[in-house]
Amino acid sequence: MLLAIDTSAGTSVAIVDRDRGILAERSEVDTMRHAEVIGGMIQAVLDESAVARAELSGVVAGMGPGPFTGLRVGIAAARTFALALGRPLVPIVSHDAIAFAHFAAEAAGVAGARTAPLLVVTDARRREVYWSAYSGVDELGLPVRLDGPGLAKPDALPALALDAFDAFDGAFERLDAAEISAGALGMVAELSFAAGRPFTADEPLYLRSPDVTPSNGPKRVTR
Repeated sequence: MLLAIDTSAGTSVAIVDRDRGILAERSEVDTMRHAEVIGGMIQAVLDESAVARAELSGVVAGMGPGPFTGLRVGIAAARTFALALGRPLVPIVSHDAIAFAHFAAEAAGVAGARTAPLLVVTDARRREVYWSAYSGVDELGLPVRLDGPGLAKPDALPALALDAFDAFDGAFERLDAAEISAGALGMVAELSFAAGRPFTADEPLYLRSPDVTPSNGPKRVTR
């Protein structure tokens, strides 16, 4: 079983099991309250799932892409919890969770349906968006990322999408997502581990400099 945490958009926390699926999940869409709510949400999912900390085999962290301030809260919480438990940290690209949930819902809704290529888009603020392109799913139901994550101006997305989906003649579905499911994130981790698939690098996907940067030197005083 895994504890999964993502703060790349709002805040989402879940307990997942490879065989039983999502056992408990809590989400908060407010992008300004990550630090305020994450501790209570972790305790809530542990209580609801009746899973003891010692039963967890690892902690999943959504690595973004996401804005610096919010994303680092979830990653720091996941790293701290994993260290305290003596369990591994499992880094997963947050967009993969969006694609996984979309393709799983599509497959469940239409028997034998062919998954169309997908462009996942999330808000990067500053009039920019994050994007990732997916060709569909593999034999395990895991999303196959063609390109990204990347950062772009909204009006540049059509050209980027056509480049990524060149093999599909530009026929793709665009999904603008406002939140990420930690449950889906955790299931991507469970299925990837079971299949021996590599995880993403343990590096936050900020894709640009933080909003606030330290000064390069002492402030000049003038008279």
